[in-house]
Amino acid sequence: MGLRAKFNIVLVFACLIGMGLAMFLSYQVANRNALAAIEQETEVIRGNALAVRAYTSNNILPLLRDRQDILFAPPSVPSFSAQTVFAQFRKSYPEYYYKEAALNPTNPDDLAEPWEADLINKLRADDSLGHIAIERDTEEGRFYTVAYPLKITNEACLTCHSVPAAAPAAMVDLYGPENGFGWQMNEIIGAQIIYVPMEVAEQHTRDTVMALAVGLGVAFLLVLTVTNLLLGRIVVSPVRQMAEIAEKTSLGDFSIPEYERPGKDEIASLSRSFNRMRRSLDSAMKMLEE
Repeated sequence: MGLRAKFNIVLVFACLIGMGLAMFLSYQVANRNALAAIEQETEVIRGNALAVRAYTSNNILPLLRDRQDILFAPPSVPSFSAQTVFAQFRKSYPEYYYKEAALNPTNPDDLAEPWEADLINKLRADDSLGHIAIERDTEEGRFYTVAYPLKITNEACLTCHSVPAAAPAAMVDLYGPENGFGWQMNEIIGAQIIYVPMEVAEQHTRDTVMALAVGLGVAFLLVLTVTNLLLGRIVVSPVRQMAEIAEKTSLGDFSIPEYERPGKDEIASLSRSFNRMRRSLDSAMKMLEE
């Protein structure tokens, strides 16, 4: 195996290790950044929902409160407003979901599914939890899902959710006296559940790693090409010439011209040393002939 082949094997091995390590680290960083972007999206969605809830409570509900015994308007309910506004948002971004799920909701549409109920019960069991985040696979793809606790902190909420007798008659007529009652102050009754698709973030991570791999591959080929050209010019070619001279000299042919490489590098020093040895051998052979 020649010097060039050995050098290339070592260089390829080192580059492959470097590329593998760089791709692994880039994947970790890209994946972390993608997850941070998804988390920010959930915060933006929740912030928008909280803003709608606050606007409904502060501006819509006071206008309709005096008429609730006659006509109950669902848009006056913060939860209904937040979810209705998000339904409009989903017409442009159908891959996102927002739901205010409850264990005992007034509106049956808000009833928590079994897996949502599990998240709510975990929030109820540990009041210090600000949220619970999970990655969930569905038929529509993989979603980053976050559940934020819905806690009764305003006594005005109990007007509609303590006992049927205290609730607006129009609301009881609309939804019935069975559901959405018995809530307590400071009780976590449900959760804001936000679904953010992970497909785009995961594809971005894959694209980032692939782009890095292509870039490193091109850089490696460039380094390999330039290194081989320099290796051939600076090392391999001079060594081959000296090897050819040494071969002929060893067979007694001293007619071939000396090879002396200009400069002060190791190859130049080797060529001068080889020429001195050749001249000494030539002198010794002439002395033997005499």
